[in-house]
Amino acid sequence: MTLAPHLSPARRTGSGPATSSASGVAGANDFRPAPLILLTPGPLTTSERTRAAATFDLGSWDAPFAALTAEVCDRLTAILGQGSDSFVCVPLQGSGTFAVEATVRTFVPVGSGLVVLSNGAYGERVAAIGRAAGRSVALYRGAWDRPIDPAAVRSRLADLPPSYGHVAVVHCETSTGVLNPLEPIADLVEQSGRSLLVDAMSSFGALDLPAWRPGLTAVVAASGKCLEGLPGLGFVLARRQALADASGQCDSLALDLADQQAYLERTGQWRFTPPVQVLAALAQALIEHAAEGGRVGRLARYQANSEVLAAGLAGLGLRPYLPADCQAPIIHTFYPPDHPAWDFDRFYHQVRRRGFVLYPGKLTEVETFRVGCIGQVDPAVMRRAVAAIGEALRELGCPASAPPERD
Repeated sequence: MTLAPHLSPARRTGSGPATSSASGVAGANDFRPAPLILLTPGPLTTSERTRAAATFDLGSWDAPFAALTAEVCDRLTAILGQGSDSFVCVPLQGSGTFAVEATVRTFVPVGSGLVVLSNGAYGERVAAIGRAAGRSVALYRGAWDRPIDPAAVRSRLADLPPSYGHVAVVHCETSTGVLNPLEPIADLVEQSGRSLLVDAMSSFGALDLPAWRPGLTAVVAASGKCLEGLPGLGFVLARRQALADASGQCDSLALDLADQQAYLERTGQWRFTPPVQVLAALAQALIEHAAEGGRVGRLARYQANSEVLAAGLAGLGLRPYLPADCQAPIIHTFYPPDHPAWDFDRFYHQVRRRGFVLYPGKLTEVETFRVGCIGQVDPAVMRRAVAAIGEALRELGCPASAPPERD
């Protein structure tokens, strides 16, 4: 693939995962804040080259931008690997949630039903999208600290009429970090005569996706996660025939994936103003993704980050929310110390003062906090993050001690 002119090697600067020390916050007279390392599920820490790619003005109707769109879509489709030749990439303005809603409204006809397999906050969001779109939603709720059980999926699908023709699941539930088993779920969905829609927001680009499974119809992801681009661009990798069959049935103008794809193919252009700088940054991020060894290389770094984080926080006495056998190397959820001095807001700001940004938990029944393993960070950065967390706990006078083990 040919690089767009503004991404030629002579114009790029910076390299590698973030390894420089970052501490403190900006002074009152500073135009830019001090650098922070984002240990969050997105936005996340990006490379200098990726950020630099977004500093050029581009004409959305210029031929170079059309070529850049085509290049990005080709690269995204190729990341699917085996079976990708049956898929087409549809980019969409907005966050990943916009792309999830576009997928529901495009593929699930008005008057039809959607089965949602949920074991976290983002599965619940898919269900909320379906209801807001006026689709009938059959919600299966699993435990938030375990993967979706394929046997329960089989039973649930057997109880539903054929009008519930689509099933949605989140691959890696970012609310906890739990990884759901896509292959058996895709097979069960296909055997039931239904189609599977996958929210792969926090897994695409690092974890394997079974595109060769016939039941898998659409994969939804975004620029600002494991691809390490800037936030603001969602995309859907859709089975080409299924997208063609969905033409005309979306009940939204802006979110119609079939129309978006048809217009791209016909003109090379987006239907509405595209996020040109975000796409340019994603093009550079995809170059770096390939240079790292693609999905396999990126996963190896994230796995190493995950191992350092898990061991380091265990050494501080913090207990993970998830059992190790279902923990994805994307984001970890931890119980706070069982100590009267614990205060998440104070803890957050103490860690931030040392250069790292964490994420609050999304659980409703128990308090937790989350630490991400993704972005342009490596194990050396993760070791510094562990040290910062330990220092923050000591600053609070709150030595870590794990809550009682689960039953």
